[in-house]
Amino acid sequence: MLEKIKKTAAFIQNVINDTPDFAIVLGSGLGKLQDEIETIHTIQYAEIPEFPQTTVAGHSGKLIYGMLEGKKVLMMSGRFHYYEGHSIENVVLPIRVFHLLGIKNLILSNASGGVNSEYKIADIAIIKDHINMMPEHPLRGRNIDSFGPRFVDMSEPYNKKMISVAEKIASKNNINFHTGTYVALQGPTFETPAEYGMIKAIGGDMVGMSTVPEVIVARHMGMDVFGISVITDLGGPDIAFSVSHEEVLNAANKAMPKVIAIVKGLVREYE
Repeated sequence: MLEKIKKTAAFIQNVINDTPDFAIVLGSGLGKLQDEIETIHTIQYAEIPEFPQTTVAGHSGKLIYGMLEGKKVLMMSGRFHYYEGHSIENVVLPIRVFHLLGIKNLILSNASGGVNSEYKIADIAIIKDHINMMPEHPLRGRNIDSFGPRFVDMSEPYNKKMISVAEKIASKNNINFHTGTYVALQGPTFETPAEYGMIKAIGGDMVGMSTVPEVIVARHMGMDVFGISVITDLGGPDIAFSVSHEEVLNAANKAMPKVIAIVKGLVREYE
């Protein structure tokens, strides 16, 4: 796996020939953020050796390198999910590659189901913590000591300074936002009303099928992480609304201006 990661990183480094300040991963329906980049290079996932391929609508499948708010960024337009059939090692492979490229800061976005009663569809939630309920752990197996320690401190999975900067940007732009705990499940089914109720009972504010494996390996390697969710559907033991992937994408599209403002501001102001 280490040789595979090195091969992928070497290919990307040969194309961009630089060290980005930020890596950004776009979740379902959040691809419009890529339009904000002054693009220097675009690399299709299919061109990258050893790189997985995305199979989900709303994930276009390309790496974009360029400038955003005066900073160098490498953006994944489309991520990989465990439910697609990828191994957990392939799900987090891009984050490992980002580390080998010398990237220190990681921004993750996703579409989530809201279980907090204060949340509404198309709201924004900054992730302050998470609960991992995925069936496999990305650090299971032999530790790669060059990446990080066997046992990883997770007392601050999401960087507090990044959160503070993002909150100030949201307030400055009159963006209503929440700060909550994200629960990661395998998917690909949306949760039942009882499952939504369980998530709320254990302290979750929103639920999704991504992000947490990426955060774990990023923290394993000492990267600073910021996570933001768009609330695309609601659920609970007394709520039985139907939900579809199309509705998720529509809600994400509605929230895009808020996500763009926060991410651009964070990239600009975080040092």
